[in-house]
Amino acid sequence: MPTVAFHTLGCKVNHYETEGIWRMFKEHGYERVEFDHDSDVYVINTCTVTNTGDKKSRQTIRRAVRKNPDAVVCVTGCYAQTSPGEIMEIPGVDIVVGTQDRKQMIQYIEEHKSTKEPINGVSNIMKNRVFEEMDVPEFTDRTRASLKIQEGCNNFCTFCIIPWSRGLLRSRDPENVVSQAKKLVEAGYKEIVLTGIHTAGYGEDMTDYNFAMLLNDLETKVDGLKRIRISSIEASQITDEVIEALNNSDKIVRHLHIPLQSGSDTVLARMRRKYSSDYYKEKVEKIRQALPDLAITSDVIVGFPGETEEEFLETYNFIKEVGYSELHVFPFSRRTGTPAAMMKDQIDEEIKNERVQKMIELSNQLAEKYASRYEDEVLEVIPEEKGEGGLLVGYTDNYLKVRFEGTVDMIGKIVRVKITQSGYPFNDGTFVRIMENATHAQIAANN
Repeated sequence: MPTVAFHTLGCKVNHYETEGIWRMFKEHGYERVEFDHDSDVYVINTCTVTNTGDKKSRQTIRRAVRKNPDAVVCVTGCYAQTSPGEIMEIPGVDIVVGTQDRKQMIQYIEEHKSTKEPINGVSNIMKNRVFEEMDVPEFTDRTRASLKIQEGCNNFCTFCIIPWSRGLLRSRDPENVVSQAKKLVEAGYKEIVLTGIHTAGYGEDMTDYNFAMLLNDLETKVDGLKRIRISSIEASQITDEVIEALNNSDKIVRHLHIPLQSGSDTVLARMRRKYSSDYYKEKVEKIRQALPDLAITSDVIVGFPGETEEEFLETYNFIKEVGYSELHVFPFSRRTGTPAAMMKDQIDEEIKNERVQKMIELSNQLAEKYASRYEDEVLEVIPEEKGEGGLLVGYTDNYLKVRFEGTVDMIGKIVRVKITQSGYPFNDGTFVRIMENATHAQIAANN
């Protein structure tokens, strides 16, 4: 039986697609082995969101070549899509496939085995208008299921390379989405995370179907599904129809990730984001009226070119005002090939790092404030793993990270726990101390 090993860099979409690629190999009689083992084939699923992503991808490719020089080394993903020639120049690379035509991979491997010639299978992603089906009815990591519903992005923000690596927005056929959701429930998953490159942009390329309708179909047509989580939704995508779907649902969780990037209108304009801070705030207020206990997380870029101290403080104060349950804070990274990388007034790294630390401290304060609201309440948790000290670790529907004593057979199931203490972090540097029994837990906002 031939063997294949995978290494995935980057986002949740890449991890989902690696599972889809593995399914194809499995159907062709391959056995999966760990990446640090000898293997007949190595598949590296690359990331290109930053220059560092490119560098890590190259390092991983060279690692595979060193591990077994006789193996077939196949490189796929975003870096493969944007820089196939660069990758083909790395000694030992045999096949390059971008972010489409992954189903050709097995055929390319067989072709390479007979000809010994390298194969560049990358084509122009901007010409592609069809979602590439990649069914994943179960995952190697069985505790949480992702369901990819769309591909690509039409936004072209000045800091982002992703439209060039993923192409324009394409939505998955709704019947296929519902069908895969049913398979995931049959495989034992209680929660499904809807994911994509621009997830809630689903349906924007359709004339008679949209994201709210998909949410309603998943709600009503997938028996046994307990939780639906939306990986990310833009402020502009929070329509009245979506709010109504969220409000009427018993399955959509009380958590939305709504990217902000900046709370300063002048910075938002330089980023080419399609909203103002007032528009964003208006949408948040509207959705909180419908869902009062909603946890909102967000992404923030600090140190964007030209960001003045005043603009940074506008963002800082805006975030305090909105009151998120957690932030993902990123220092601006110059991505070669993007307009922002060529902008004047790049921010000094020291200033950037100072601002990042201030924003992280604010995030911690907001996270602790949100988590403390749930002390002494009973919440439903789906444990994902056994962590340090033998404690189970999982998430509530509103994305609070919970650790508690329990047994391995609870993993992947819904467990009711009483929250006894929150902190971010606790005084001893950990998130929890061991409790006496499984009915009590301590929580901390996810870090």
